[in-house]
Amino acid sequence: MRLQLEKLIIGFTRRLNLRSKILTLYVLILLLPTLALGSGAVYMIMRSFHHSYLVAADESVRQTAKIVDFSKMSYELLAVRSATDGELIARLSRDYTDMADIVDTVNYVDRTFLITSKYLPGIADFRIYHTNETLVQDGQLLWRPEARMVSGMDERAWYKEVSEDPHSLRWSTVPGNPNQIILTRKIIDNSGTLLGVVYILLNYDAVFGELFDHPFDNGGSLYIVDDNGRVLAATERERIGSRIKADWPDEDASQEPQAATADGGKEQGTDTAQAGSGASGGTPVLDLTGTKELLIAKPLSSGWHVVALIHMKYMDDQNRAILLLIVGVTAFFLLLSISLMMTIVKNIVYRIRKLGTRMSDVSRGDFEVTVRNWEQDELGELEKLFNSMSERLGRLVEDITQAGLVEREQAFKALQAQINPHFIYNSLGLLRWRALSAQDEEQIRIIDALTTFYRLTLNNRISAIRIRDELEHVKAYLDICEFRYPGRVRVEWDIDEAALDYYTIKTILQPIVENCYVHGAIFRKPDAVIRISVRKAGDEIGMSVFDNGKGIPADRLKELDQGTYIGKGNGFGTANIKERLALYFGGDASFLVESVSGQWTRVTVKFPASFAEPALRREP
Repeated sequence: MRLQLEKLIIGFTRRLNLRSKILTLYVLILLLPTLALGSGAVYMIMRSFHHSYLVAADESVRQTAKIVDFSKMSYELLAVRSATDGELIARLSRDYTDMADIVDTVNYVDRTFLITSKYLPGIADFRIYHTNETLVQDGQLLWRPEARMVSGMDERAWYKEVSEDPHSLRWSTVPGNPNQIILTRKIIDNSGTLLGVVYILLNYDAVFGELFDHPFDNGGSLYIVDDNGRVLAATERERIGSRIKADWPDEDASQEPQAATADGGKEQGTDTAQAGSGASGGTPVLDLTGTKELLIAKPLSSGWHVVALIHMKYMDDQNRAILLLIVGVTAFFLLLSISLMMTIVKNIVYRIRKLGTRMSDVSRGDFEVTVRNWEQDELGELEKLFNSMSERLGRLVEDITQAGLVEREQAFKALQAQINPHFIYNSLGLLRWRALSAQDEEQIRIIDALTTFYRLTLNNRISAIRIRDELEHVKAYLDICEFRYPGRVRVEWDIDEAALDYYTIKTILQPIVENCYVHGAIFRKPDAVIRISVRKAGDEIGMSVFDNGKGIPADRLKELDQGTYIGKGNGFGTANIKERLALYFGGDASFLVESVSGQWTRVTVKFPASFAEPALRREP
């Protein structure tokens, strides 16, 4: 079989010159398979880009939904706290005969809720409507429904509509004014009697404007839809107040992005959604059923949805640009390879062997070799290219080494960036505000300790800090543990003041101290003690953490020393600390774990003392 194939090939190429033979073999062996594989690669790249775009769009909508949900709950909390104020309910349900009592009630309302109405940004107006005929309206916060205009309709009709609404909390738009949103909350006494309504007029730009301006680089639209299908916020403000006609999944159960349309998640092949007149009361309807565009809906905690409508034309343009780029690059390299193949025909054996010898040197890692050339022909140009390639490969290897170091550093930073810092700080601020309102001093101290702890943990812009900052971080963690296990663990400090201004790697001590609680169960032992020492000895800094917890078994201690043990919660433990020490200090740093099972454990870290911030080393 092999001999017959050889005869067939020789007979086919016998009358061809050397150039034609090489080109023919090139087309059959390289060009055609490359084109076939390239077509498959282009297809896979296009699918990968399409998937990546969907994932990015889905994540963007998900983050927007979280922000909207947080903002919505903040304003609702303000309305609920105001409407459920016990003193306010008592005063609105009282019959007044004395003017002094009326003035006292007006002063109470102004004093209490005038400040409340300014807690959150974007509140354009704050009112408390009531129907108590014996209580006046002061025109500032206390109002009675009369023949005035509010929310784009007669005040009495509006109040009746709110009163008859089965929901106590209600969001609505202002007809003809897309720049305002209304939040109302019924004021009801213990017997279920309606006493009034808390009315909050919100500025649209301050609440939702920034989120909904120019989403997806002007490649789509965003909508907030309430549980009745009414649009409360939209990129195109003329859509506010209309209803959306579309079906989407009730739960965001899949980690893969879903294009939600009329049939519950599959793209349709009809025209783009248009707004028309609805059948109910002339309310405009934004019909999204059967749209060609990508529709993504994310549910909020109260039945609302954040809906994104992304234009597929933008994705098609991106696909077309990538396709043209890939085809152009492929064609360029194919043409270049053909040109190089043509030069090989003119080579002589001696020069090919010489070039082959030098290439063998390069393959062994010697990038300093060069090929001398005397002739200005095609092979001479190839020899020059070889010399240039050898030099560039040397630089490329150097660049790859540096890139590997940077990638490892970024991996550590990515580990610390799993929590949104702004969300944590805002949440802690909200908790502290509520603790202040409740005058809970212990809770305030806990929140302050958490804030100090996370200020360093979530700061991804630094990798090295001074020792005094690291100790402050550890103290914040110990304060938190003290709140969890009050009086159970005594902490002793042995700190050399001369060592505080030297640099160390961030979060070196805290994971070790945490292991005292997590793995050492220090809080369960009588007379528990943790002893933290930081000393400067010569040109070296020594840090140690001692605890008299349950210790480490000998077999596990051996695994820790060899780096083969992976226990629960060890994602940011001893292996991580060892690797980071090696990255910044190489062999100049040491990490030692000593322990006697059931008695004590001591972890010692040593590294060079330096007033300059340490940098990554090429060879850990």
